[in-house]
Amino acid sequence: MVEEFAFDNSEERRRARANGTGWIEVIVGSMFSGKSEELIRRLNRARIARQKVVVFKPQIDARYSKKEIASHSGQKHDSIPVSTTAEMLSHISADTQVVGIDEGQFFDMEIIDAVNRLASEGKRVIIAGLDQDFMGKPFEPMPQLLSIAEFITKTHAICVKCGSTANYSQRTVDSEARVEVGAADKYEARCRKCFIPHSDAPTLHEGE
Repeated sequence: MVEEFAFDNSEERRRARANGTGWIEVIVGSMFSGKSEELIRRLNRARIARQKVVVFKPQIDARYSKKEIASHSGQKHDSIPVSTTAEMLSHISADTQVVGIDEGQFFDMEIIDAVNRLASEGKRVIIAGLDQDFMGKPFEPMPQLLSIAEFITKTHAICVKCGSTANYSQRTVDSEARVEVGAADKYEARCRKCFIPHSDAPTLHEGE
């Protein structure tokens, strides 16, 4: 059997797996920062290790595929679209070893207790999502998930305006809705200096 963490420097995670202990991993960052790509990488390694993996995505996210999680770079992984945390839990069996969740910011607040319980049952839970909304404010439930996670990875994109490290998702369309699913058609990666919290795409582009 291939050891899942054979090329991973985390001795703590190797010991936890050997002891049958579950845990929570959270991958956060702005849009276009490689969150889903990193999630897919970890899920593929778990499958190579012959672990039973189940993956979920919110029903609302059908940008690239209805039944796959997908990175902006084109990588994909089979997943189950769900509308609620309760629906997600109904697909997880006792022998599931790894639970993958993409776009965690679109899940309801029940996801917090759910992943805590799954980890306590010995499962490895990996969640990827935006930690900030288009206003640059914490995007629930991701802050709460960060606080209970054993392992946290912060990914970064490249600012499209100046090339600096980007930590924000700049909305480039005229919408006040907090949840506005989209990709490059509606968002840009921006650094702190170039980010405008209350964006109005047409006005922004005309004046820049």
